[in-house]
Amino acid sequence: MPARATRPVGTVTRGTTNPNRLRRMDRWIAATHGAELRRAADPVAVDLGYGAAPWTAVELLHRLRDAAPRTRVVGVEIDPARVAAAEPYAREGLAFRHGGFEIPLPQRPSLIRAANVLRQYDETEVAAVWERLCARLAPATAHSRGGLLVEGTCDEIGRRHVWVALGPEGPRTVTLAARLGSLGQPSDLAERLPKALIHRNVPGEPVHAFLRDFDRAWAAAAPYASYGARQRWMRAVRDLTADWPVTDGPARWRQGEVTVHWAALAPRG
Repeated sequence: MPARATRPVGTVTRGTTNPNRLRRMDRWIAATHGAELRRAADPVAVDLGYGAAPWTAVELLHRLRDAAPRTRVVGVEIDPARVAAAEPYAREGLAFRHGGFEIPLPQRPSLIRAANVLRQYDETEVAAVWERLCARLAPATAHSRGGLLVEGTCDEIGRRHVWVALGPEGPRTVTLAARLGSLGQPSDLAERLPKALIHRNVPGEPVHAFLRDFDRAWAAAAPYASYGARQRWMRAVRDLTADWPVTDGPARWRQGEVTVHWAALAPRG
């Protein structure tokens, strides 16, 4: 008897997408995870829930291959009509599969990118989805930290983006990224917090305290605005490091990013 098809895990989301929307996340992945992809014997990256059009999967292939030329990308979508629509874009190194959070691949991927997917789920569902996806990542070894899950949310044209990075062991960091010229203050990014954090932006929660302190540092750095928004951002982040465990340095801050240990922002309780 033929094997019974496994029903994909998850629900169909709105599927809205735009070209170049995920450039900030992709740039960060290539910079911080590129070495792991280069070391992997068969580096496979999954674009989970790429949406109604395959632009983000196509772009992910190009950006990752600049950092790790052997990387293959598989776009995974729970809506079979979207998979069929994406098939004409398949090429060497790029394929599309029908599936969901079970990640229907024979091997464990070195990267799973899930952008604007959990935004449409309930907060109570996030932990179980994270656990399922982390279990599908390439495991850590003596020479590798293992695969990476990057889950987050951005606006429609990718000017504001916040994501959580997780390894096989669980969440590691939170990154905020923005087009600085259009940013009024750091807390403007609150509306793009991932589902695990967006409802926790209230007094008494760490993420609320972080954004409050970031806004204060931004205000104190106002004199640097005469040198441009980038210099103001870098000064504000530098001041943040006195009280918050920022994990990156000026090379990433210059890109309009800041990354903080997950434990510092994790919801209480």
